[in-house]
Amino acid sequence: MITRVHSELSRYLRTETVGGALLLIAAAIALLWVNSPWAASYVSMTETVVAIPPLHLDLTLADWAEDGLLAVFFFVAGLELKRELVVGELADRRRATLPVIAAIGGVITPALIAAVVGFGIPGMERGWAIPVATDIAFALAVLALTGSRIPAGARVFLLSLAVVDDLMAIVVIAVLFTTAVSLLWLLVAAGCFAGWSMGQRARIRTPLLYVPLALVSWYALHEAGIHPTLAGVALGLLTRVRPDPGELRAPATRLEHLFQPVSAGFCVPMFALFAAGVPLNPTVFGELYTNRLALAVILGLLVGKPLGIFGMSWVAIRLGVAKRPTGLGWRDMFALSVLGAIGFTVSLLVAELALAGVADVELAKAAVLVTSMAASLAGSALLLRRGRVHQARRDARALEREQDGGTSDPSGGGSLRDHGGHRERRRSNGS
Repeated sequence: MITRVHSELSRYLRTETVGGALLLIAAAIALLWVNSPWAASYVSMTETVVAIPPLHLDLTLADWAEDGLLAVFFFVAGLELKRELVVGELADRRRATLPVIAAIGGVITPALIAAVVGFGIPGMERGWAIPVATDIAFALAVLALTGSRIPAGARVFLLSLAVVDDLMAIVVIAVLFTTAVSLLWLLVAAGCFAGWSMGQRARIRTPLLYVPLALVSWYALHEAGIHPTLAGVALGLLTRVRPDPGELRAPATRLEHLFQPVSAGFCVPMFALFAAGVPLNPTVFGELYTNRLALAVILGLLVGKPLGIFGMSWVAIRLGVAKRPTGLGWRDMFALSVLGAIGFTVSLLVAELALAGVADVELAKAAVLVTSMAASLAGSALLLRRGRVHQARRDARALEREQDGGTSDPSGGGSLRDHGGHRERRRSNGS
């Protein structure tokens, strides 16, 4: 069971690494395009309306990317969260406690900072939610590229933290950005969710049941006035994750295997292409450091995220409520907390939903992009430094084992060396 979970986690990380790279490429294309002489063609593309008259859906391509493609992303996130809750790291209460507490700190602290800095600004009654989410694909891509020598517990912690973080961000979206709810359409969506759940319990596997239920539930939430991406989360959480006797893979594993490449390789990069096209000029750069809206987003992400994640983790570990991941020291935890300040996909989505004026939306997006890049560079530098420290320790232990003829501490905490008949226990510290 442990081997299977770890192999699944490794595959997920590899996929998200590729997805993170594609996300960055798509965002770079959008930025270059909208700041080039061909900017008008970018705006025209994003505002092109694709309508489905029988369903009264008249959405722009940007809206389809936001409402439709991100539903696939959130479906994969829901599958991952369900798997972690049932058979993964979050299934063990003691192991689950730390990333959950850290995620709570990483949501509350940036929200408070953004609310205080932006108090009184139009749109900040909901705009405080912009810096609350960590981008899973982006953060894991940076960790994979620069933290390969960090103990594996770092990847598990960051993944669990980001999944719980995104779940809370989804709840925030559901609460803040739902105005008038149509009870009839909400009941239709609930019926679809119930049908999906019963199909899972009845071990029905045909897509002829699940595809219509997924599409109708998405449309029902859209018509109900609730952000339709929440349909993806709900369906993911209702999917069975434990395989039956004789069953090679559970439905959640099969669906994750099917949709992960679609989400990481197409849906998220396409959303980035439509969402990251922010005009960057001297005026925008000047406002990033003088406008309170931009400062609320920047300080919320760059200060609030690391402070909330690391601070809550430190308190929980010191109080004995949670355990520090094996092999990680406090400096490792701080480096991972800095990666938590990478807010991209959900932060851009919330900026679109929370702010009314085009100028405010573009300014908030620019703040998210600049801050995410700064957090990725700072986190990378810290991870590379910590990686050298961990590698030096591994090299020193290997040398000791070679010199001592392989005699080592069976507990894994250090090595035993013989000096004149006296045995000395050397243990590596966790700093």
